[in-house]
Amino acid sequence: MNSRQDQLKAFDRLLTIMDELRQQCPWDRKQTMESLRHLTIEETYELGDAILDKDMDEIKKELGDVLLHLVFYSKIGSETNDFDIADVANSICDKLIDRHPHIYGDVKVENEEDVKKNWENLKLKEGKKSVLEGVPRSLPAMVKANRIQDKVAGVGFDWEEPQQVFEKLKEELEELQHEVTLDNKDEIEAEFGDVLFSMVNYARFLNINPENALERTNKKFIKRFQYLESKAKEKDKALRDMTLKEMDVFWNEAKKQ
Repeated sequence: MNSRQDQLKAFDRLLTIMDELRQQCPWDRKQTMESLRHLTIEETYELGDAILDKDMDEIKKELGDVLLHLVFYSKIGSETNDFDIADVANSICDKLIDRHPHIYGDVKVENEEDVKKNWENLKLKEGKKSVLEGVPRSLPAMVKANRIQDKVAGVGFDWEEPQQVFEKLKEELEELQHEVTLDNKDEIEAEFGDVLFSMVNYARFLNINPENALERTNKKFIKRFQYLESKAKEKDKALRDMTLKEMDVFWNEAKKQ
């Protein structure tokens, strides 16, 4: 591993390259915070993929891409005299110190849950009107549900044990089925949302990240379906011309891989 001096040297190298690109490269000169936004989101998802794949070399590369974006935004901020990379770093340092009084103050905590509750209470003392203010509006719905539940749990609004959540989930499933029998599309959608919200909550009690769990299933399905496609191609058949029974044979083979 690199020494602290080498790490600082590498970061200084990145800052220097960013300065040069901003001055000399037509594409880099043209970029704004708004034009970079969608690229940053894309890079973050690519990092997420690498993490789920447990590909350390790819994680390193994707972290570099995300780091570049952080430096890029800071460079743009410095050009308008709003902030620079030092302000960004000091801002998060100050926040971490303020939010960890059990490390940098005299507050005592027993476990991780105490830390999370302190974190949310400190944010309210800082002037936030709601513990949910920090949940980004543009988050994907499942991620947002997880963050909402995590934050309200931090101030004590939570179930006591997993079985209670599971019972609530069964209740929501029954309500969904009731609306399905009535064929009320608007109510079906509402109840389906309640079921998903309860599933996300149950995952939290099982210490499972629901987004990771669903993506794991997505990857599994993709792998099996592509196996099915390859086997159909070997037999010179189009999937649309195969029966479900024929496809099931290859699907079951894929499950055994």
